[in-house]
Amino acid sequence: MKKYWNIFVNGLMKENPLLVIMIGLCSSLAVTTKVSNGLGMGLAMTFVLLMSEIIISIFRKLIPDSIRIPIFIIVIASFTTIVDLLMQAYLPSLSEAMGVFIPLIVVNCIIMGRVESFASKHNPLEAACDALGMGFGYLWVLCGISLVRELLGSGLFFGLQVIPEDSVITFFARAPGGFFVFGMFIAVTKAIRSARAKKAPVQKNEEVAK
Repeated sequence: MKKYWNIFVNGLMKENPLLVIMIGLCSSLAVTTKVSNGLGMGLAMTFVLLMSEIIISIFRKLIPDSIRIPIFIIVIASFTTIVDLLMQAYLPSLSEAMGVFIPLIVVNCIIMGRVESFASKHNPLEAACDALGMGFGYLWVLCGISLVRELLGSGLFFGLQVIPEDSVITFFARAPGGFFVFGMFIAVTKAIRSARAKKAPVQKNEEVAK
């Protein structure tokens, strides 16, 4: 059980796809102007990643190496199409706000990377844990960036005006604001990782001394 838990939490921070590995950045910066957009994109990505990793893990021993990439793309594209059609049917306003970025999930580096490096080499349960960890790691970063940008850039939170319009900083609602907020998230993450790295040897030495 501990092994599966470690696989899951790995994607939340240690190998976070956005803050650490830094892949799939285009869509993350484009859709994070609103929390609802970040939440929708994160959940859509998590669903496609989860289903793709499980299916490819189940059939990993039957997929020839010579055509594995085309097969991976077909599987990912199938689940991306399902998400896209469901959003168009039940969440049309969110689908319109997402625009081309939902269909582009099929070529997202995060999904292709995890499918190739993890799902194709591990059993379905391990693949599911990896997908959920990476998916939720992607989701919380998107929602965090979206929250900062929506609050400071427009004064809104899920459509509710919580900061007066004359007090907002429109810089955060624009592309440069997205890069700035994302950079701050990366800086905080690196600071935390550095602090933990320095603290670990000290704790180890104390344990040895005891």
